[in-house]
Amino acid sequence: MKRFVLVLLILAAILVPAFAAAEAEAPVEEPIVVDPDTTLVIWADDTRAPILEAIGADFTAQYGVPVTIQELGFGDIRDNIKVAGPAGEGADIIIGAHDWLGELVGSGIVAPIDLGSRVNDFTSSSIAGFTYDGELYGMPYAVENLAFFYNPDFVSQAPETWEEVRRVAESLQNAGTVEYGFVRQEGDPYHFFPIQTAYGGYVFGVNSDGTYDADDVGIDNAGSIEAATWLEGMVTSGNIPAGVDWDTYHSLFESGQAAMIVTGPWALDRLDASGVNYEIANLPGGGKPFLGVQGFMISSFSENQALAEAFLTEFVATTDVMLDLFDRGGRPPALIDALNAIDDPRMAAFGEAGREGLPMPAIPEMSAVWSAWGDAVTLIMQEQVTGAEAFATAAEQVRATIAGN
Repeated sequence: MKRFVLVLLILAAILVPAFAAAEAEAPVEEPIVVDPDTTLVIWADDTRAPILEAIGADFTAQYGVPVTIQELGFGDIRDNIKVAGPAGEGADIIIGAHDWLGELVGSGIVAPIDLGSRVNDFTSSSIAGFTYDGELYGMPYAVENLAFFYNPDFVSQAPETWEEVRRVAESLQNAGTVEYGFVRQEGDPYHFFPIQTAYGGYVFGVNSDGTYDADDVGIDNAGSIEAATWLEGMVTSGNIPAGVDWDTYHSLFESGQAAMIVTGPWALDRLDASGVNYEIANLPGGGKPFLGVQGFMISSFSENQALAEAFLTEFVATTDVMLDLFDRGGRPPALIDALNAIDDPRMAAFGEAGREGLPMPAIPEMSAVWSAWGDAVTLIMQEQVTGAEAFATAAEQVRATIAGN
């Protein structure tokens, strides 16, 4: 018995100081010290501003800090923060798109954001979108991507490959069922990208850490050339008309003159208003669309960065607020709980179509791509050059622009 008591005393002598030391070393969360003259300023567009106004009052009640929501056009936010931020007159928080990061991070306009364990509450693709050079620069709230639309009155099920799209289009047109089996906008590389990726094409290669490699331009790789050749065949055979703009190709689908298109959630309102019968499916051939991610960024010139993070993580990153943003914006939420709470098969279909999507490259070199790439698609659709020639030339132009030649 004495030996047992002695063992307990020895264990106590060892463990009690150890527990005390561990407790002493545990990180203590620093309280946010608030200057009485502080105001948290947020720039948002007219869609999101009313929602932020409502939760700003709750934030003020807890932290005693007034929240001012200044309404700007979505595109104006980026332009204005580049001027106002360095002058110390800009917002603490801005709403924006992830593909602004190349410019804003490169100019030192936005600061890294620490979501802590909350980072796991968001979809991995949305977090990837706001990650730049290994650092997180935004809290995402919504994602958007393309999907494949077909009219079940003409097409019984979604084609599994782009070659099947060609065969179905030819069959429908030969039978006189529709004027066009598949239509798309002339040029428009953004909507062509999932066709390109279905064949193994890409714009920029991807490094092992998931970042884009601007030295690896893939517009003329074998897969991209094969996709361009597919487009050439669709045009020369009369399966895709030339000279069609965005509004026209949607109108052709809405009026039943076309059976299949590729579009995004921004088209749902007009499709529903037209009364056309449609289904949303994955992009044929496993095509990967670009992912656009929208979110909140914190100005690197803000003196209230800790408050800004608290506003985002404690008041914006809730299921209710994210569902409000979804109701106003019509884009699938980035917050997983909010995404799972949506009972909308159309949004579920977009989510499935974008499951393997690729965040739009936010690197500065992406600005060198759009013009040459879009011109190549246009030249193919106007039957001025072959698909292989168009994409080979575009790739050369992109490389030259990046090199500064």
